[in-house]
Amino acid sequence: MRVIVIGSGIAGASVAYQLARRGAEAVIVEAEREGLATAAGAGIVCPWTARSAETYQAASRAAAYYPELIGELAEDGWRDTSFEVVGGMVVSADETELREAYQRISSRAAAAPAAGEVRRLDPGEARSLFPALAPELGAVHVAGGGRVDGRQLRRTLLSAAAARGVQTIVGEAGLVDGGVVVNGEKLAADKVVVAAGAWSAELVPSIAVAPQRGQISHFELPGADTSPWPVVLPVSSHYLLAFPGSRVVAGATRETGSGFDYRITAAGQREVLDHALRVAPGLADATLVETRVGFRPATEDGLPVLGPLDDRPDVLLATGFGAGGLTLAPYAGSLVAALALGERPELDLTPYRPGRFAAG
Repeated sequence: MRVIVIGSGIAGASVAYQLARRGAEAVIVEAEREGLATAAGAGIVCPWTARSAETYQAASRAAAYYPELIGELAEDGWRDTSFEVVGGMVVSADETELREAYQRISSRAAAAPAAGEVRRLDPGEARSLFPALAPELGAVHVAGGGRVDGRQLRRTLLSAAAARGVQTIVGEAGLVDGGVVVNGEKLAADKVVVAAGAWSAELVPSIAVAPQRGQISHFELPGADTSPWPVVLPVSSHYLLAFPGSRVVAGATRETGSGFDYRITAAGQREVLDHALRVAPGLADATLVETRVGFRPATEDGLPVLGPLDDRPDVLLATGFGAGGLTLAPYAGSLVAALALGERPELDLTPYRPGRFAAG
C-alpha cells in the first residue's frame, strides 16, 4: 500500500513513521511554509490539568501514548526525542481556585496512571521547584506532567521515518483522483492523509480549519539550572516551561482571525511579557532570546479533525489540534495511520470526523 502524507509537522511525521513501521510505503509532501505550529509550540504534555473537557479523553490517552512512542523510536535507534517527565504545576494565589484544581485533577488522575501523584504545594514548596515564581503562588503539582521540544521531536520522527524508507518531496500538493499533484506531476496513492496544519482547508475547504496565531517567547537565565523545573500552568491560558540550557519559554497568545500574518506584534509581545512576569517576576532580568510565531490549526468547535472524508474515503485528515498539538498529534498520527491501513483505531473517532462540519 502507498500512502501520501501532505504535511510534515508532528501529525504528518507521526503518520508517516507509523505507516513505515507497519510496512507501508509512505511519501511526505511538504510545502515548507513559515509559521508551522510544531516549530513554535511550547510542548506541554499535561492534559490532566485542563479545565475544558472537550478533548480530555483523547488528550489523556495521547499523554499515556508518549512513552510508547519514545520506546518505539528507541527500538529503531532514535533516542534524542527531548521528551521528559518533569511534573506540572497549576499555580494561583486564590485558595478556591487551587481547591477546585486539586479536586478536578485528582479525580482524573485516579483513572489515569500516567498522571502520577497529585499534591498541594504551599508557595515556598512551589518556588523551590520553579525559583522564578511569584512568592504568593501556591500550586497543585502533577508528577506525570511532561515537556517536549516540538522541533526536536519532529526532526527525530522524520529521521526515523526516512531511515525506514519514507521519501520527502518539497512542493505544493493538490488533491486529485487517485493521489495528488505536486510540482505539476501526479503521484498515485492508495490513500492520502492531509496533515497540513493551519493550511489544511486549502486542500479540503469543508473542514473549517483556520489559522490562530501564537506568539511564544524564549528567555535565558544565565547560570540557572532550569532542566528540572516543572511546567507552570496558571489559571489563564498562558504558561511557562523550562528546558535544559537555562532556557524558559513563556506563552502564548491565541489570536483567532489572525490569518497567516507572520509577525511578532507589539501587542502580542506585551501580552506574553505581562503574563510571564506576573506569574514569574524572577524572569525580569532574564535575556529575551527570541519570540517564535506559529499558526495553530483551529476549528470552530475546538475539536481536532481525524478520519476519512465522507465523499472521498481514500482521503483522511489529521489536523485541527489547536493549542494542544504537541500533546495530541503524535497519538492522532498513530490512529490515522491505523485507519489508512484498514485497521480499527483504539479510540472512537466519531466526534472528530471531518463530515461534522458539512452536517452542521
